[in-house]
Amino acid sequence: MKKLLDNTLERFEELERLMSSDNVLCDSFRMQQIAREHGMIAKMATKYRRFKQLNDQISEMGSILEGSDIEMRELAELELPELREERELIWNELLDMTVGGVDANRTSLVLEIRAGTGGEEAALFAGDLYGMYKRYCESCGWKVEILSLNATELGGFKEIVLGIDGEGCFRKLQFESGGHRVQRVPETETKGRIHTSAATVAVMAEPEDVEIDLKPEDYRLDRFCASGPGGQHVNKTASAVRLTHFATGLVVSCQDEKSQHKNLAKALRVLKTRLYESKREEEQKKRSEERLSKIGSGDRSERIRTYNFPENRITDHRIGLTLYKLDSILVGNLEPVIEGLMEYEKRELRTAFSDNK
Repeated sequence: MKKLLDNTLERFEELERLMSSDNVLCDSFRMQQIAREHGMIAKMATKYRRFKQLNDQISEMGSILEGSDIEMRELAELELPELREERELIWNELLDMTVGGVDANRTSLVLEIRAGTGGEEAALFAGDLYGMYKRYCESCGWKVEILSLNATELGGFKEIVLGIDGEGCFRKLQFESGGHRVQRVPETETKGRIHTSAATVAVMAEPEDVEIDLKPEDYRLDRFCASGPGGQHVNKTASAVRLTHFATGLVVSCQDEKSQHKNLAKALRVLKTRLYESKREEEQKKRSEERLSKIGSGDRSERIRTYNFPENRITDHRIGLTLYKLDSILVGNLEPVIEGLMEYEKRELRTAFSDNK
């Protein structure tokens, strides 16, 4: 956490210097890029700068208290409580802002839900997860848009990709990445046996356009006619698109809009986000030995949570949290789980910061 804050402040001050330089002032495009990055990190950087100033002031007051000047000691005794109170307030705000690392304050993300083992029951569970996240996002006032989906005839999803926009969305949803397991009696089960199936979730921070330089020559664009379950949503024009990124082999398809232009825009959004996530994972691997969070890496193969319908129980295995209110959580009341994960991460960050002072 300390390294992240130090690097953010250092970069912020560098951007401040660049914004006043003649070379940047006469280049409107570069100025726009720098101003955008400056705005993205300004809140965290200015709070951390104030936090450091308060630390220095408190240290100075401590020295005065050890001195022989009685009048100065009395003034220090009066000022210290206020300085410590302000420092604690800013410290807690910084903890909130750094949960999630460098992407903590992103306001856009792409969330993918894929059915895993369990056939149609897994697809139905993926549909349940979609409903849970959609209602939670709506309760937070965030915008939710379906970017891509592959539905089944019984109403589930083999895969559904969402674009989510809103203040705090990545900070709150970032820990949802991983394997989600469900235990319940399927409607098609005649003997009342409990079945276990699974779905995977990936939450990826969406980059700014200037962060991922994607040109038309970087990918192949294929156009085809849309199709759907049971012949639904089929059209006779080639409005569906498929993008294949040459360098990485990533493939993104979108066919949900009648307009080819809209499908292309959605596909590009998903491709840019996956490219950014790939870059982010690469950087995380390089500094994996420095990773201090205990919650998890967000790897889809990591089982993070179990949803047990017969017991109305939800268990998050990473932090040992068990709640007997699965019915409430599935209709969008996800806050108790998210708050538990964030509080755990804050405790880890607080300990890590203290150890690395």
